[in-house]
Amino acid sequence: MVRPSAKVVLISAIASGQGKTTTTAALARKLVTLGKRVRVFKTGPDFIDPMMLERACGSAVHSLDLWMVGKAESEGMLARAALDADVILIEGVMGLYDGNPSSADLARAFGVPVVAVLDASAMAQTVGALAMGLRDFGPVHLAGVIANRIASEGHAKMVAAAMRDIPLLGSLHRQDEALPERHLGLVLPQEVDRIETILDAMANSLELDMQAWDALPDSSFELHEQASLHASQHVSQPAINLAGKTIAIARDAAFAFIYPANLECLIGLGAELVFFSPLADEAIPAQADALYLPGGYPELHAKTLTQASKWLASVHAAHAQGMPIWAECGGMMAITEGLVDQQGQSWPMTGLLPGKVIMQKRLAALGAQALATPQGELRGHTFHYSRFETTLIASSHTIKHSTQQQGEAVFQLGNVRASYFHAYFASNPAAAAALFLADSLVDATRDTLRDAT
Repeated sequence: MVRPSAKVVLISAIASGQGKTTTTAALARKLVTLGKRVRVFKTGPDFIDPMMLERACGSAVHSLDLWMVGKAESEGMLARAALDADVILIEGVMGLYDGNPSSADLARAFGVPVVAVLDASAMAQTVGALAMGLRDFGPVHLAGVIANRIASEGHAKMVAAAMRDIPLLGSLHRQDEALPERHLGLVLPQEVDRIETILDAMANSLELDMQAWDALPDSSFELHEQASLHASQHVSQPAINLAGKTIAIARDAAFAFIYPANLECLIGLGAELVFFSPLADEAIPAQADALYLPGGYPELHAKTLTQASKWLASVHAAHAQGMPIWAECGGMMAITEGLVDQQGQSWPMTGLLPGKVIMQKRLAALGAQALATPQGELRGHTFHYSRFETTLIASSHTIKHSTQQQGEAVFQLGNVRASYFHAYFASNPAAAAALFLADSLVDATRDTLRDAT
């Protein structure tokens, strides 16, 4: 057994909107420019922040979560990252103590110090009071503070004087050009003009106390010498696998929400992955045995999807041929009969599922959920601003982690399975494999008919 180590911090705040992602991205980019090998993780289920953080640090950003990912696998990912990284940054979710498990729970589980990002735009000395409250409430090991949206050098000095025994590790000045946002979070980095310039500017505006930063201790993690790679850690066990199967995966701005761990899991199960873009009017690759339609922003690209004749013809052909199809959230939205966008305009979709999706201004669902399957519990989450009006009867439902109440509906119609539920495949690779196998579709249909009678 080896114990790799690196400088590791969890970056959190008192609430959402304090600038965690901006600060984490700025810090990652700054450390990279200083010659450090940087890895970044994101606490909890998220797709968009990791894409931005990947652009900042140059490597894939995986999720860490004590429930969805699991403590052992989360520690394994940290240990493997520490083998070749000088610095590991973990961006928290919401406020430091929010959720179950919270970012504070994760920090304590692995002995990781916390760096608090505090928005100082409407205060000065009170930043010190907030920092002490964050430290003492848990408590957590608060290694320091990065003050965000600093207006001037004088403002920064007032904040620093109020910190008492908590180090002010750095300050980030107000940005002339901030990372743009929309209803599900940040705009996708590939859609942001001058994204590299913006990230560089953010890094340059981060005043980092290098002496205080270098004084932070390294953290070490246990890594068993025989431990396999993240994606295949669990997949050697299931009898169900995807050896010899080719899975087509839609990947573009309309279908962008996919965990890197999901791709790694499918590869670890033996599948070959091929990608295509419905927005570019690309057909499902001819060699595909199954189709994966991940979430994304079909509501922002509805017009383009309605005009993508090759995509439309290929998905109807795949459906007619009985190809297993797993569609989650935005992927499900794209295979309904129609979508009503945020402006109230209706767009015809592929029509594999009866009913229409209606965008709404208020959040429809958010949180960790799990799906019971014949292979065991498959964990994941939900996050959407739309509702699906359909005559279909759900074949099953997820269970909300926080309350154990009924969660998202899962629909099955022939070879199509769809839900607002985003599955984290590595939580149960055998259950993930079954989503893409025709035999499991037959079994699921038999179970549904039996339950109905």
